[in-house]
Formats: sequence, C-alpha cells, structure tokens
Amino acid sequence: SIGIPVKLLHEAQGHTVSVEICTGALLRGILHEAEDNMNIQMRDITITQRDGRVSQLDQVYIRGSNIRFVIVPDMLKNAPMFQNGGVKGKGVGRGTKTTLTRGTKGRRFNRG
Repeated sequence: SIGIPVKLLHEAQGHTVSVEICTGALLRGILHEAEDNMNIQMRDITITQRDGRVSQLDQVYIRGSNIRFVIVPDMLKNAPMFQNGGVKGKGVGRGTKTTLTRGTKGRRFNRG
C-alpha cells in the first residue's frame, strides 16, 4: 500500500504546486503526474534558483529522491482521503470491562 504523502501527491495532480529540490532551487508549476516512488512531472514551470535567478520551462521530470519538499494547495485538506469515514465502532473496545479485586481468586466479573 502507498503512504499518505504519495496519495496527497496523486490528489494534487492538475493543481499548481511548489517543489524544492536538493540543490535548493524552487520550482512552481502544474503537477502533471506523480508516481508511487514520488517521481513527478510538471508543466509550465517557473524556477527560482538559490541565488535568485528566475527562468521558465515548459515541462520537467524530477526524480523522487531529489525532492526536498512539496507545497500543495490548501484546498486539498478537504480531499476525500482526509475525511473521517465515521465512527467504526461504538467505543467498546475488544472485550468487556472487568475488574479483579482481592478475594476473587483470579475470577473475573463484569462491573458494568
């Protein structure tokens, strides 16, 4: 199974994201595709180098191991993957509540 960060990248496809890579450059553009190993393909990119130089690219492919972090749009916090599917149980746990006191000699009895 894939983890939450990868699922979030898949949800961000088609949206504008910012990616900082290991060289310190910041790339901002449309996330076209994200793979399970975090390799990403972006379109219409603006690159800001560490020294402040800015340049434009039509498309870029970034290996996942070269990504330092990704900033995704705030609207993705409402993505279905983050919605709680409701209460699964009634809070009872796996068994019944029991109490052992002196004098029961190891016998369990239900207190409620």
